[in-house]
Amino acid sequence: MNDKKMSLKKQLESHFGDLLFNIVVQHGEISAEVAPENWQQVCIKLRDDAQFSFEQLIDLCGIDYLTFGEGEWNTDDATSTGFSRGLGKKGPGRFSWENRTTEKIDKRFAAVINLLSIKHNRRLRLKCFAPDTGILAVPSLVKVWSCADWFEREAFDLYGIIFVGHPDLRRILTDYGFIGHPLRKDFPLIGNVEVRYDEEKGRVVYEPVSIEPRVTIPKTVRKDARYADIQEQLEEDS
Repeated sequence: MNDKKMSLKKQLESHFGDLLFNIVVQHGEISAEVAPENWQQVCIKLRDDAQFSFEQLIDLCGIDYLTFGEGEWNTDDATSTGFSRGLGKKGPGRFSWENRTTEKIDKRFAAVINLLSIKHNRRLRLKCFAPDTGILAVPSLVKVWSCADWFEREAFDLYGIIFVGHPDLRRILTDYGFIGHPLRKDFPLIGNVEVRYDEEKGRVVYEPVSIEPRVTIPKTVRKDARYADIQEQLEEDS
């Protein structure tokens, strides 16, 4: 483990105590988790305390942990039969949207920030899970780092996370009439509605999407002994 990252890890543990948890160093990066009620308090200290001086917010994004850690590829018998795609999963396009079931998952949605200390040349990743109590909400960081403004609007738009205290929380990438949040893992790949220009009404209208949902699975053709007999038969028939 890098000495600089070990030093930061010890500083965080000593200074914040229970306010920060799950502090880990992986792949040369240090990350920690913060409860929503401590989100702003911890971030202000990280920005203002001289021993941390994380004066710059590099990025803020949302994460959906639906199906996290579940593999979609069965590779146990890959040597003899190749790879197979798991179509019965919960990801996009792999279930009937009309017959979907809402599965309650603890700690499914999180807001994640990446911080930079120019003074100490150090980086830190913080994660804050939005409690699923009907409204996914975490405190806004706009008053801590003003550049969080558009980042939080993006996470709200694409994941449906509400940033409490944001001065202008509205969609930023999708249309005002857009239904749902497109980066959620259970959002249908074909969407919910489609638009077209109606000549009679003289405006754009929204209609239920008419595309049939499907999962595109690439077909791999291998030129090896397993297909030699088939190839010979095809050549004879031709």
